[in-house]
Amino acid sequence: MIGGGARLGVDIGGTFTDVALERGERRWSAKILTTPEAPERAVIEVMHRVLGEAGLAPAELSLIIHGTTLATNALIERKGAKTALLTTEGFRDTIEIRHENRFEQYDVNIDLPPPLVPRRLRFPVRERIDARGRVLVPLDEAGVMAIAERLAELGIEAAAIGFLHSFTNPAHEQRAGEILARHLPSLAITLSSEVSPEMREYERFSTACANAYVQPLIGRYIANLETLLRREGFSCPLFLMLSGGGLTAAETAIRFPVRLVESGPAGGAIFAAEIARQLALDKVLSYDMGGTTAKICVIDDLKPQTNRAFEVARVYRFKKGSGLPLRIPVIEMVEIGAGGGSIARVDALKRISVGPDSAGADPGPACYGRGGEAPTVTDADLVLGRIDPAGFSGGKMMLDRAAAEAAIRREIADPLALPLELAALGISEIVDENMANAARVHAIESGKDTRGRTLVAFGGAAPLHAARLAEKLGLDNVLVPSYAGVGSAVGFLRAPIAYEIVRTALQRLEEFDAEAANALLAAMRAEAAEIVRRGAPDAPLTETRSALMRYRGQGHEIAVSLPTRRYQRDDAAVLRALFEDAYRRLYHRIIPGVEVEVLSWVLLLSAPPPAEPAPPPPAPSAYTPAPARHRAVFDPELGEFVSTAIHERRQLKPGARIPGPAVIVEDETSTVVTRLFTARIDAFGYIELIRNPS
Repeated sequence: MIGGGARLGVDIGGTFTDVALERGERRWSAKILTTPEAPERAVIEVMHRVLGEAGLAPAELSLIIHGTTLATNALIERKGAKTALLTTEGFRDTIEIRHENRFEQYDVNIDLPPPLVPRRLRFPVRERIDARGRVLVPLDEAGVMAIAERLAELGIEAAAIGFLHSFTNPAHEQRAGEILARHLPSLAITLSSEVSPEMREYERFSTACANAYVQPLIGRYIANLETLLRREGFSCPLFLMLSGGGLTAAETAIRFPVRLVESGPAGGAIFAAEIARQLALDKVLSYDMGGTTAKICVIDDLKPQTNRAFEVARVYRFKKGSGLPLRIPVIEMVEIGAGGGSIARVDALKRISVGPDSAGADPGPACYGRGGEAPTVTDADLVLGRIDPAGFSGGKMMLDRAAAEAAIRREIADPLALPLELAALGISEIVDENMANAARVHAIESGKDTRGRTLVAFGGAAPLHAARLAEKLGLDNVLVPSYAGVGSAVGFLRAPIAYEIVRTALQRLEEFDAEAANALLAAMRAEAAEIVRRGAPDAPLTETRSALMRYRGQGHEIAVSLPTRRYQRDDAAVLRALFEDAYRRLYHRIIPGVEVEVLSWVLLLSAPPPAEPAPPPPAPSAYTPAPARHRAVFDPELGEFVSTAIHERRQLKPGARIPGPAVIVEDETSTVVTRLFTARIDAFGYIELIRNPS
């Protein structure tokens, strides 16, 4: 188990900062608005708030686990540092040419997403290393020095260095980095051979650019946070949540902030997997909707899907190839700009569009009364009666319904000649359909189906939209766990300290070099252990290995689990058998007589996860509770406002059954029960929405 005593998880989103505190079997939570100009201020404030509720002092914490969507939001909203790219002469346009394919074959007006680094800030360097690591053209050091002077003139904040075949020999990248660091000591520098030492230059260069793009933002943030924590009396270790589901020390996160891109969402996926484990659900769709983004993840056999590559900020109907590719360990999910703060507008074709840009926390939605004038999803939910303006955030924040109505009327209703409530419903329906479409595409790309799954909904906005999303996806069961409003923060407390390393080292199984593989894996383990031991100095460590393998001549590879031991020359047959088993599971066949090769080796080193939760109490007896009050909520089926039962979640006991339409409210979110569903409170106290028989 990680740490003893009180443990705290804190998650920064684009709109809210959430915290969950555990001590023994007790848990406390809190949620406040993020402070975009200095996110660490909200972290400190919300931590003090939850510690006050628990009656604990900062010194009594044994561990702080932190995750954030700051890096994700910076990439989606293009609000990172002014970044340059140094690359091999002749490859300046690699990140713009991409793979020369079209993700929508028949769209003559297709728009490719612009690269993070514009062409004028991409600088060619004379050098060349071949695929075996041999130097063909020496590095032009004078040219790098001239580029350094140009970067200073342009006010560049970060630089990515991506040379061809640097994953086989990083010497030129390292030397170029030394020259830039000597001339520009304040410049944030990323080497592609360090952040993503794998073949395929487009993905490697793209990952390096993304790392550089967010490095100043994340570096400043973590440094400022550590300073504030010490000043406020927090002396316990600080760990950061990684995109792959493990935890790492702050210095690693500062060096490789791109590995935090799915940090907050990874905590949410772990939270949903924990719920699946508690309730023995083998097929789950995790649905996390906050203030800025919505995340959807497929969970099978109690484990979230993982991958070595993913795309962030897809711009074209969630299609693969329309986003920014990153090669890092990640819990696989689709993430779109569809949160409570996502801005609604009428486009040139007179259609309502929502996102991907967000009003964030400052100024926030119009109803926050902080100067925001654009209509958002939260404004629409308020106008539709789903949110109580006086009960938002436990009554700590009064919402301005008149401001929400004015924004929707001005930007949506009047331009489309719609009644106000139908304009608000249009915003809600568009964001729900965006999420449903994203879920369908994500499942299809993974070779899976959304049907027959339980939708686990969490995040401040997800329970408001979960029932309607389930209707669109044809799902019969929705689960809203306790502490759903701070689900990612709770998920952090379930994550192990772990680190994953990948190295490209091509090996043909017919010429398998066992000693070379053993040496590489030993070096990888030593590197991972150095990071993991910072948080788990005495814990037993578990090593998991896999390899990315393919038939020779194929363009892509598959992940194959490997045994954790020293390899011998005759293990080539073992590796081939493992590859064929994995290949057959994916494609229902193998290709006889074709040589197999290993492209990359993957090693995950992890400390034990936190202790498992206690078993559930006996199944409760059913009863029908009386509502706390009634409120007018817009009913899409009837096209009008109807008096709807409002229930306080804290007053509901296990066994309660509530037919829709109804709203179940709590401090951090509200669950909308549509008329197609009946809600019940299970033995854990979770809200389960069950579709009514047709």
